[in-house]
Parts: sequence; structure tokens; C-alpha cells
Amino acid sequence: MGRNTRKRRSPLATKVIAGAAALAVGGGGLVWANFYASAHESGPSHNRTRSAGAQVATIQCPDVGQKLRKVPRGARAGVDRELAQLDKQITEAYARLASTRQAQAGDASYVQNAILGPLKSKRTAALDRIGTNIRRVGGNAPQGLDRFAGCRGMGVDQPNDGNAGNGQDGQNDGGQGEDDGQGQNGGQGQDGGQDGGQNQGDNGNGAAGPFAEDFVDINDVQPGSRDLENGFAANGDGGSQGSFTAVCGVNENNLFNSDNLIVAPGVDNGAHHTHDYVGNQDNDAFSSDEDLANAETSCQNQGDKSTYYWPVLRLQDGTQEFDAGDLGGGAEGNVGKILKASEAEIKFVGNQRSDVVAMPKFLRIITGDAKAFTNGVANANSSFSCTGFEDRQVTDKYVLCPEGSQVVRTSNFQSCWDGQNIDSANHRDHVAFVQQDGSCPNGFQAIPQLQVRLVYDVPAPTVENGQVQNPYAVDGFPEQLHKPITDHNDFINVMDENLMNEVVDCINSGEDCQ
Repeated sequence: MGRNTRKRRSPLATKVIAGAAALAVGGGGLVWANFYASAHESGPSHNRTRSAGAQVATIQCPDVGQKLRKVPRGARAGVDRELAQLDKQITEAYARLASTRQAQAGDASYVQNAILGPLKSKRTAALDRIGTNIRRVGGNAPQGLDRFAGCRGMGVDQPNDGNAGNGQDGQNDGGQGEDDGQGQNGGQGQDGGQDGGQNQGDNGNGAAGPFAEDFVDINDVQPGSRDLENGFAANGDGGSQGSFTAVCGVNENNLFNSDNLIVAPGVDNGAHHTHDYVGNQDNDAFSSDEDLANAETSCQNQGDKSTYYWPVLRLQDGTQEFDAGDLGGGAEGNVGKILKASEAEIKFVGNQRSDVVAMPKFLRIITGDAKAFTNGVANANSSFSCTGFEDRQVTDKYVLCPEGSQVVRTSNFQSCWDGQNIDSANHRDHVAFVQQDGSCPNGFQAIPQLQVRLVYDVPAPTVENGQVQNPYAVDGFPEQLHKPITDHNDFINVMDENLMNEVVDCINSGEDCQ
């Protein structure tokens, strides 16, 4: 019998965020719903006057976890808890942003004084505790951590560059829109109070996205237009040309939770969105390496107890899922019917220039960035396409597929390893993508590259007059507005030694195995 992994949520935290969601989809949300209308929207609503209260779409804070490069092992548990606390603070601040649009309309300084200012104070305290954790074990805390305390408001459009700025006091330091959300990149806030009470385009999630501008017809995507260098290039004529396919199902056991064992170990709801899990069946925030090694697996090859997980894809059609009232689910804007993949192809391939070496057991790899909308696109990596059109890949849009074609999500992982570490302080530095010529950077070794291809039967959303009805979207942090650029994928290697050796042998000998 299948099971859903669901944890007890803090009643107070649930109340805070659920209250904001209720305001967003109820009467309180009508004032601001159309703020999220596309800047390129056509139709009668395009000429509405901007609402004074519709100034900031979301909150952008420096991603401290990406900036910590050296954290002593003895301090990592404490630091990870504080990083998770920073995420929780942003989530709660975004909930206040979403539920106070009327107050913002009457006070131009409301966001700064009532939301961003208090958030900065809380972040300063958490950053101080990070430094304390590092010093407690004899490490040297990074100087000037407090410069990452300040956050700012930003508009709905995708950042133009990869610079998330340092978030000082809400100033325009990141090149991603003025403080009022109406700068060169900001969303053009429309006056939601003029729509006759029709909460257009909120799709049940309090107008937290996705929006019409987040979709593109696959026929409008040029073949080969995506830069495929970051792990998407096919194997070359030399090197290791074999493959190994892991058959692990599509989460038939309904294993879901909103934890992230890699980024937030020991923290309940550390992801703030729900994941699908295949492979290892004992994966939650509190799983030790020993737990993973002793767990059952959904993979046909019982020597593969690796955990493969990704944010669920949902259809925002009003369905009340099992997590509709939970943090990580509906209480944080992740609403609608969870769509199970019809196919989950998990494949390991070789390197264009050399043989591959075995991955170490418990190696952790994250590809993509769950915060790419506010962080910038430097680590964005997953892409969307349609069956029959997979020479067309797009990272910053969801795709509209023609009848008979299915939505495809593709994530190709880093395939170079530093030869020493199974993880790193920012969960990225111990692995790398190949260089432009297909080789690994100096000091890194080629390992089997994990490629995950997910196929979904998704009813095509309807986009009319700048509005999208019944859209699909990946789960995400609430403040990320369900942008497609935030799609990501996670992996922990828990293959036994014999199976890993078999994977390496297959790839290096040019065979295709499973």
C-alpha cells in the first residue's frame, strides 16, 4: 500500500501563511490580483491605471547558502538550520506582502517599514547565529555576513542578468527592477480594484503565478536555440559512449514530502514545496546515510537505493490535494492536482573526452536552482519541451504542446567531481559541469552523468487576452511565483559498490545497460 510522507506542521506557522493565502483568494485578494497581469497584455484591462498598492510582486533576498564556500563540517548542521530559518523568514514575509495589498495602496512606505525592515532585522540575527556556529568549532566566520541581511521588492518579470545583488536596504543593486516593481524589468501593475470583482488569473493560488507570459507555444521555439553546453551536449566521438538506465518507476508509491535532505537536513518543510520521490523509499529531512542504505527502493535493480527527486508538477484546476492545507502545499501557494509523470527516464551517460570513474556512495548533486527567479539564472539548468519537438528546449518558459504531444521536463546533472567530497557548503562546489570542449575542469574527474527525462500528459492551458486558465506549474518557494526557471532536480547516490562498478564498466565499454 502506498504512503504519503506528511509531517506535523507548526500550527502558528500554518496559520500565518494559510491566512495570507485565504486573503489572496478571497475578498482581500481582489484588490491586487490583476497586479500580476502581463506587461504585454492586450485587451480592455491594458489601459487601467496602475494601483498605488500594486507596487511589489515579490521579495528578493541574497541567497546566503550560495555565498558560504567554507563551513567546517562540525558547523554544517547548525548552519543548515539557520539557512532554513532564512528561507522561512522570506516565506512568511512574502505571505505578509500578499495579504496587505490594501494597506500598501494607502502607504507608499508600507512595504519597506512593515515588511522589509522587520525582515532585515530577523535575517541579521540569523546571520549572526551562522557566524557563531562556525566560530564555535574553531572556524573563521566570513567577514561582513550582515551585508546580506537586506532584501528588496521586485517586479514579476524574469531577471535580466545573473546578479542577485547584495540586497542592501531595498536599493536597486541587482539590476532587476526598481523598488516599486515598475522599473525597466518590473511588472506593470494593473488596478485590480477596477475589475468588477472578478479575480482574474489567480488560478486558486492567490495570483502567485504562473502567468500568461510564462508560456510559449513550442512551435515558436527555434530548434537548437537553447545553449546546450551545461550538460546537455551529446557524447562526442571519443571518450565513454555507453549508458546505464535505472528503471525506478514514476512514484507509484505516492511518496511525497516538502523536505530537502540535501539542502535542509533535519528541517521539516525545508523545501517549502512538494517533491516526487523515486528510488529510495525512506527519504525525508531526518534520514541518515544509514537510513538510506537500509531502505527499500522502487528501482528494479535492488542494488540501487539512490534517491531521485524533483518538485511535483501541478495542474491549477481547483483540485484539493492531500496537502491542500499544509505548508509546502496549498498553504504556501502550491495548489491543484499533482500530475504524475507517465514516464520517468533515468539514465547515466559518459564523458566526451575520457572514461568515467565511480561516484562515491552518498554523493549529493543538485542541478538547477529553486530560487532562480530572485537569484538570477546562473544556476538554472532544467528545460521544457514537447514530445516530437525535443530539439527545441526552453528554460524560462512552460511549453504549450500541440494535440497528441506531451510535456517533457529534462534535467542533466553536473558530471565532474572533485575526487574528495560527497557534498560542499553550498552544495555545488564539489561537482561541476564539463567545459566547452567536453573535459572536466582541472582537479575534477569525469563521473557518470545523470540525465532525468520526465514526460507528462498535461491538458493544454488556455491563454486569452493576457490571461491563462488552468495552467500547469512546478511547485516552488512561494516568493518565486511558480516561474519555470526555478525547476530543479536532486540526487543522492546510494548504489552498492557492485552496481556502481557495473554502471562504470557499461559506460566505458560503450554498452547500453539497465
